[in-house]
This record gives sequence, C-alpha cells and structure tokens, in this order.
Amino acid sequence: MAVFINPRSTWAPYVDEEHRAHAAAPPDPTEQRAWNPGSGGVFIHYRGGGTSSDLKTEEDCRRDIAAVYAKWRDDGEADEDGVPPDICYNFLICPHGNIYEGRGYERGEANGGDVIDGLGSNTAFYSICALMRSDDLASETLLRTFRSLIEHLRTEAPKTAGTRIHPHSAAYDTDCPGNLHMYAQPGSTIDPAASWRGTADIYVWEVQKWVNAAYDGVAPGYLKCPEFGYTGWSTVLSLTQGLQHELGISPTVQSYGPGTFAAVKERATLPGSEINANVVRIYNSALWCKGYWTSRHLGIWSSDSEAALTQLYGDIGLSYANLSQRHAMWPHISKALMRMDQFRLVPSGDINIKNVQMWLNSRYVAGVGIPAMSLVPCDGIYSRDVQQGFMMSIQYELGIDPASITGYFGAGTQAGLKGKGSAPLSGHLRHQFRAACYFNSPTILPNGAPLMYRPEDIGTDAETSTHLEWVRSFQSFSQIPVTGSNNYTTWAQLLVSSGDTDRPATGCDGITEITTARGQALRAGGYRIVGRYLDEHLAPSDPAYLGKALKPGEPQRIYDAGLRLYPIFQYNGTQLANFTYEKGYDQGKKAHAKAVEHGIGAGACIYFAVDYDAMDSEIDSNILPYFRGVKDGLAELGNRYTFGVYGSRNVCIRVSHEGGARWSFVSGMSWGFSGNLGYPLPANWSFNQIREYEFQPGWGLDHNVWREDSDPGVSAVS
Repeated sequence: MAVFINPRSTWAPYVDEEHRAHAAAPPDPTEQRAWNPGSGGVFIHYRGGGTSSDLKTEEDCRRDIAAVYAKWRDDGEADEDGVPPDICYNFLICPHGNIYEGRGYERGEANGGDVIDGLGSNTAFYSICALMRSDDLASETLLRTFRSLIEHLRTEAPKTAGTRIHPHSAAYDTDCPGNLHMYAQPGSTIDPAASWRGTADIYVWEVQKWVNAAYDGVAPGYLKCPEFGYTGWSTVLSLTQGLQHELGISPTVQSYGPGTFAAVKERATLPGSEINANVVRIYNSALWCKGYWTSRHLGIWSSDSEAALTQLYGDIGLSYANLSQRHAMWPHISKALMRMDQFRLVPSGDINIKNVQMWLNSRYVAGVGIPAMSLVPCDGIYSRDVQQGFMMSIQYELGIDPASITGYFGAGTQAGLKGKGSAPLSGHLRHQFRAACYFNSPTILPNGAPLMYRPEDIGTDAETSTHLEWVRSFQSFSQIPVTGSNNYTTWAQLLVSSGDTDRPATGCDGITEITTARGQALRAGGYRIVGRYLDEHLAPSDPAYLGKALKPGEPQRIYDAGLRLYPIFQYNGTQLANFTYEKGYDQGKKAHAKAVEHGIGAGACIYFAVDYDAMDSEIDSNILPYFRGVKDGLAELGNRYTFGVYGSRNVCIRVSHEGGARWSFVSGMSWGFSGNLGYPLPANWSFNQIREYEFQPGWGLDHNVWREDSDPGVSAVS
C-alpha cells in the first residue's frame, strides 16, 4: 500500500544547529549489523508518561520528533560500525496521522537488546513510535495510519517486515506503549491481515486484563479472554467463570446455566450490598462491557455504578425503584449482564420493536414469571432470542400452563392458535398478533412496493383500515388465503418460516429420479413443478452417494407428465468450506454444462444451494464470494442461464440484494435456523420449502409453495 513518509528533512530544522545537518541527512546504512525484519515484524512504542495534548499543529509534532532525536543523540554512543548516535525509531506517527522517517528502512535501535522467541528485538523488527503518551487514547486516524504503515512495511519496504506485532514491553521491562498495548498484537485493528474494527474501549481493556489476572490459573476450567479492548462473548464468558468461582462453583464453565442462576438467586445480594470486592468488580466489568458508564475503580460500587444499573433495569423494561421487582429480577439481570444481549436501541434497531421487547420482559418475565423465559434483548432487532420469548408469551395467552411453556411451535401451540387464536382477538393476544405483523414488515405489494405495518396499529383495539390492508397484502404476498383475519394459517405464517405446513402447494423437489409413473403420480397429487439436481459430486462407489442427479431422458419424462422443472445445483452445500469464489466460479460453469447436457433452454434459473444455517459473518466471508464466482462462471459462458439461491431467508435476502440472485428458493421448513428467525420472506421468493414427507413408500419429497408469477421453470427440452 502506498504511503507518504515525511523525510528527516521535515523535522531537522527544529534540531540545534550543530546537529541539524546530520538530522536532515538520510539515515546511516546498516552494514555490519544484522538486519532481517522479514523474520520478525514491528514493535510499537509511545513517548512515555503524561499527555501529548500540546501537539496541536504539525509544527508542534516536528518539534517533538526533534526532541526525540536530541535525547537519543545526547544519550547515545557510536555503534560498533562507528555510526554516530541517531534517533532510534524507524518511523514516528503523529496524532494527525502523518508518518515521519527516523531510521527509515535501516536497522533501528529502539526495541532493546533482548531476544524474543529467538529473534533479536532490533535485528528482526522495525520500531514505530506514536507521538502519544500514557494519558492519551489513540484516535481512529492514528490507528489507520499504523495499519497503512505496517501493510507498507510488509509489502513494499526494501526489506519487508514479517507478520509479528509486539508492544515494546514484550522485549523490555517498560510500560511502553501505554494504552497502545491493546493494539500492539497480531489480529488487532492495526494488523492489515485482520478486519478493521475501529477504536477499542480502554475500560473494556482494563476489564480483560483484570479478569485474566484474577482467574487464570486460579479458577478451574477458566479460559482467558483476548486483551484487546473489544467486548464480545469471550470476555463476558470469562466474567461468568469468575462469578462462578466467587460463588463456589467448580469447575467453572463458559455458560450461565441453571446452576449459576440458582447460586445468584440463593445469594440474594445486589452489587450495592455485596461485600465480596471481586463480585463487585465482575458486575462493574459487565456494565462496562454492556456500554454503561460505571465505576472506574472496578472494586467500588459507586454512584456511577448505581446509576448504570438503574438505567439497565429501565432499558430492559423493569423498575429499579420498585424494590420488590428490583430484588426478584436480580438473577435475571445478572444472567443478562453475562451475555452479549443489548438492551439499548442499536443504530439499526426499531423503537417500536424495542417497545414490544420491553413489554415482553415486563409482563412475561417479571409479571407472569414464565419459568423457561429469560429476558429478551431490547435493542430494536427481532432476533432469534426475541422470537423465542415472543412465542412463549403467545403460548401463555393461549392458556398453556406456564410450567409447560417451551417456545416450541408444537401441537399444543398449533391447537391453541386454531382455537382461541383464530377467534376475535382482544387484550394481550390481539397485541401479540399485531406485533407479529410489525415484526414481519414490510410486506410486498403486487407492484413490488414495500408496505410497512403502521406502529399506531399495534396498540389499538380498533380494526383499522390500514391494519386490514396490511394483513391482506401479507396474505397475498405469502400466497395464503386472503381473508384479512387472524386465522391459523396467517398466525403460522407470521410466527415460523414454514407457516402452515398442511396448506396445499404446487411445487416440490427431491433426490429421487422422476420416472413416467412418478411424474404421473406427482401430477395427480396436485404438483405442477418439480426441482431436480443437475449433478452430484460423489462417485457411485462412495458410501454417501445418493444418485440424486438428473438422469438422461428424465427432463422429457417430467414434461410429458404435464410438469415443469426447476434445476438445482449443490456440491457440499452443507459445509462452509465449499463456499469460496473459486468453487463458485467452477460450479457455475459445471452447472451451465449440465443444464445444456439436459436440454434446459436459455434463460432458465439454476438454484445454487446453501443448505445450512449460515451466519452473517459467514455470508460475508464465504457465501457472497461464492455467488460472485457463480455469476462470473456463468457470464464467461455467455450468461445463458440466470442464477437463484436456496437457503434461509437471511441468506436469500443478502445474496439477492448483494450478490444478484434472480430468485429465492427459501428453506422455510428449517424454521429453527437463525437465518429464518426475525427475517421476512424475500421480495423475490419463488419457492418456499415448507415440509418434508414421504409421498409414497420409500419416496421422500419436499413440499414447496410455488409463488404465482415468479420463476416459470422449464417446460420443454431445448
């Protein structure tokens, strides 16, 4: 990466006249001294104690570098090559993000004389000094400049640097580089090999240092968390283990389970009354990790701590002022603190969803006290945990015994929705139906325009025209009977991705060859289109071979039966490792060749499968690159075919919006997938796979709703 490095001549004018010429001259070359930074990397430094707040202008920064030079010049001695003392850092970075040359690409002498992992700290490492001091925090500008310079040194320097990143303290007994410690490590935000994460939180860093120092090697089973200033599961689970140790639980585990909950409940002590300083430290630490301003002295429960806890109760939908509720809910609050759930509205959150979330906590956790229900996040995002809590609340209103409530969309829940749920609604069940409408918003109108559910309709008993319009539009878009009512089929479609699995459908797919008799049976069973696999990656001799690929002449038999065909392509679609750009490119071309081989005409859509619950991070890292490869592979062969995506709602939405998929084949029957919880049907859905069953003895079939006016499939051999 190209970076601009200010030469020594830019700061040399601020050096005393006697040494100015030396300061402005290029650094003395490394000759006899060993210098091999490719085996090491970089060391990170700072300027020492105090603050750099006086470095307001670039002139101030250059004066500061001149002062660094003067100190090294006055205190140093000529080296074994007779080279006079010089500034010892290779490069310096000012708070404004400018890079200055010190020793440049020649060997520096700032890292100390020790060896780290067999590598000389000066012979194998560049040294980079930030013009910041112990009281300063690194700005984003400074960190981005570090990242750019390290990438430059790794890729473009005359002697490239290795991949190691160390703080000065790794090789020398020093506090250097102060608050930069949390960045001076591989994988941090200044490491160009890692993702950019922005500035870290110094208070979270303090938490991470403390919990590791307190419990590593002390609490049986304890796992250290990274000390890099970013909160995450690793940090809160380490805090959980610390809490378990203080409660006498051994060995400790990375889970806040029933045992921990029971121990907190039995202790019945809020942090303000806690006498164990480490327990106080743990709860203050958890508040920092949640983003609340609490005590800077972790072992002291201060007024800031009390204010933070009060705010947390309120954000969750509870009352801290209500002493009975404060104490009764403490075990739930403790558990929530030891998770990554957010209880304040996040930037992408919706205030109306947050209001529903807070109501769920207030009524069903604090009020009703459903035993299996935990506090749901209150971040304004309809997520998996919110969906589960929401399902539990519906089960309660349907009359299911609280002790039997699980959040599972089972026979009892379905029976309740077909009965009480399908009758005229009022009160809490009416509120839940309308909240479910909002959670599934927007729905899509026939002209393709989105229609949001009006938040004003959530909290009213009135049968408003806007409520009825949305419900009818949702039913039409979902291809269920348009009644405008809260019947079972509509409830099911709102609550689970499969919807009413007993509803009729005209689409299907499977791994079994369609013979003439089978084609006739499908037609008689109400099916009009069948999905079949273009290929199989396993050899017939492989024990896992399914024989699922289209057979010669099979497409014609399908058409002769009065059915249409939609082609599917899947090689190891259940494994993340299958999804790379290169494999997508290769499989796109293979799919093209197989489609041509089977006489599938131009313009047909081939569905490439993501047959597992891919997380957003995996969609970013693997799934989207795979589909870019598919797109490029098909394009190279003339774009004879378009491509679609099979997967969870989230996968389909993202691959369609970001990867260009024409149609979405939704794996709706996998309603437990996180990618099917909290996401609406994709606007471009063509098939919704809602049930797997045995159509005939030994012949398994997937029952798929085929959306009208969507993908027409293929009806004749080309």
